Amino acid sequence: MIDVVIAGAGPNGLMLAGELGLAGIRPMVLDPLPGPNPGRRANGIVGQAVRMLDHRGLYGPLAGSDEPPRLNPRAMFAAFPLDLTLVPDAQVFLLPVQQPRLVQVFAERARQHGTDIRWAHKLTGFDQHDDGVTVHVIGPDGPYQLTARYLVGADGGTSTTRKLAGIDFRGMSSYDLVARLGFDVLPPDEWVDPDGGLDIPGFGRVPPLQFHRAEQGVFAYGALGGRAAVIVFELDRAAREEPRDDNVDESPMSLAELEASAKRVLGADVPLRPASPDAPLDLRRFSGINSRLASRYQVGRVILVGDAAHVHSPMGGPGLNLGLQDAVNLGWKLAAVLQGRVGPELLDTYETERRPAAERVIMHSRAQLALVRPGPEVTALRELFSELVADPEIVRRLSDLISGAENRYGTVDNAHPLAGRWVPDFGVEDAGGTRRVAQLARDGRPLLVDLTERGVAAAAAADIADQITVAAGRPVGDVPATALLVRPDGYVAWASSAATPDADELRELRAALVRWFGF
Repeated sequence: MIDVVIAGAGPNGLMLAGELGLAGIRPMVLDPLPGPNPGRRANGIVGQAVRMLDHRGLYGPLAGSDEPPRLNPRAMFAAFPLDLTLVPDAQVFLLPVQQPRLVQVFAERARQHGTDIRWAHKLTGFDQHDDGVTVHVIGPDGPYQLTARYLVGADGGTSTTRKLAGIDFRGMSSYDLVARLGFDVLPPDEWVDPDGGLDIPGFGRVPPLQFHRAEQGVFAYGALGGRAAVIVFELDRAAREEPRDDNVDESPMSLAELEASAKRVLGADVPLRPASPDAPLDLRRFSGINSRLASRYQVGRVILVGDAAHVHSPMGGPGLNLGLQDAVNLGWKLAAVLQGRVGPELLDTYETERRPAAERVIMHSRAQLALVRPGPEVTALRELFSELVADPEIVRRLSDLISGAENRYGTVDNAHPLAGRWVPDFGVEDAGGTRRVAQLARDGRPLLVDLTERGVAAAAAADIADQITVAAGRPVGDVPATALLVRPDGYVAWASSAATPDADELRELRAALVRWFGF
């Protein structure tokens, strides 16, 4: 029997496979495509998922840098630029990376940990029973069956897994938006000013890397990951058909179509050309918007992650930030259940923790879309909003919202302020040198950081020191605690600020070790 079958070899499914492999589980991944999708549906990751990749040693290969992630000095909300220099500790991180590269890196990692990835193998059905799931598959050589202890649907907005499980996909659809994107396309050279913005004759200046609202829609231009991009949203124009669950329109698109869309929005001609005469055009269209959330994330031994559980407007680019955190949240919990260390009730916390995060993304992506719509009422609202985003506290709230830094998983009333939050990336110095928390977390095991002079937290867990990672030493940087227990997904399970945690706090530490990890 296979431990886990994952339907879907996109970033979320492959990230989950890598997490399971890191914990010693060997999953199988199925995907109906003949190979990795060359389409570039995503061009970067914004938010806490960037830090999460650093915790797994994946940020460096993807960013091409040995440096840790850096805070971004600006962000966007509903085509409003947010000056994050007003909020020095804003948690907005950006990783420009094309989706095919993500899939490549995640697939390599999953295979290194023993994952069997089967391209051109499609999930067609399943039957649940008390101790597993019989999975029906059709591959190049015909239909066959697999038996797994769990089936995870990471198969996108049109999820076959979700539909077969009978899980409702509740929400709303709108048919009045068409988004067109062109990558590796350039306007006339003389239009590009020194800071990368555009001076468009007949319209005016468009700042770089910002969504610019006009009465007929939204226009953006800039270099994303070194690739020149033009993005146009047209609102109140009927889409050709009802939107798919994943909002993607696969019908062919031309450069002339992108130019015509830009002219309708800006009222001025925007001639475009390929950045390279030899490179194929990378043009995409999204018709209509679905904003939906699965009624349940789990039915028996079938679980949903990523877009299979939630879809939303692309405003703000929150999709991968949300889905990758789903995968990492589920991975260590599912491994602990499969290894018999904890009961299956631990899996209930996957939905109770990740569903509220999805609800917030759906809320703010709807709000952003509403704020870029045409009309004098929206224009007036934007004038008011522009005054609000000059307030550093408002900027902080919005930056935490779009990055996911506001998420706090359920804790008891008297818990430490860090409990349930993402762990700060401070340094721990010992005889071997200084390592950041992100470096200490690379093995994916529970991490106990003890910064007390007497090492009492580490001593309290000495009997399980071979099952967790223990880091004792001196703090480097601003550390709001003296001892922390960090879950494999980067969230704090327990913390103390006492110079020497007392007996009650150490009992709480042991209770957290039992609750989350069965130790």
